[in-house]
Amino acid sequence: MLERFHVPSEIEVRVDPGVMRATVEDLFVALGMPREHAVQSADVLLYADIRGIDSHGVSNMLRRYVDSIRDGATNLHPQWRITHDSAAACTIDSDGAHGGVIGPEAMRIAIERAREYGIGSVAVYNGGHYGASAYTAAMALEEDMIGVSMTAGGVNVTPTFGAEPLVGLNPIAIAVPTREEPPFIFDASMSSVAGNKVRLVQRLGRDTMPGWIAGEDGAPIMEEQPIPEPHLMLPLGGTREIGSHKGYGLAVMIEVLTSLLSGGAAGPGRRARPAPRPRADGKDAVTAQDGCEL
Repeated sequence: MLERFHVPSEIEVRVDPGVMRATVEDLFVALGMPREHAVQSADVLLYADIRGIDSHGVSNMLRRYVDSIRDGATNLHPQWRITHDSAAACTIDSDGAHGGVIGPEAMRIAIERAREYGIGSVAVYNGGHYGASAYTAAMALEEDMIGVSMTAGGVNVTPTFGAEPLVGLNPIAIAVPTREEPPFIFDASMSSVAGNKVRLVQRLGRDTMPGWIAGEDGAPIMEEQPIPEPHLMLPLGGTREIGSHKGYGLAVMIEVLTSLLSGGAAGPGRRARPAPRPRADGKDAVTAQDGCEL
């Protein structure tokens, strides 16, 4: 972990995972979430915290989820449905469900189909933030399958040489079982640094690193300085010289495989989101693959 992400010992708060889990579950239930969904949502958050992924854990994400519920942007009693279906693949309208609920549900469906057809793929639209992508990808490991999970997150990354955000942070994760070694799990956004990590650094009162973000004019900030507001996220690579065009291309690829594949809006089209909940934007895609000799 980079030092600027480290919480100083004088302000850190350590909580037993069991106590934290129960507290988060009870909070979601108090907000009106069904207990089963609260248990699932808390598990997604604790998955990140236990592994030191503070950017997607309780301290960084719980406030956002609570605000989304209170604002009516998250549907606590969704009637999600499959809108397009085939043997090994389907598309789900999640009816505004919390991402920490519908993301794992989509992977469960993908796993079921992979058992029967060797591969299962599910695209989801009309949903919310689903936490760390590795969580849903890693679900496939329990069935000795390869799991892939990706999502179109926000619209805050500017193209190389651009001055307007056109794509999201767009993380992708893959989880691969092994025979004797620990599984291989990779999870990363297609931005130079995860947006939640920028917020974490802001909370800690620390400076940005060179190549993380751009100013309002789109020019990459190449020296350490306080994080300006507003700012733009840069594609993976940071600058053209270091390959940011590749990061931008990968971000567009994930927009295609999540937003467009699910039949929703992509890129800037995902910005429009009338309150309290109507939305037609694409969101997530998960895939499980079985039958591989590893």
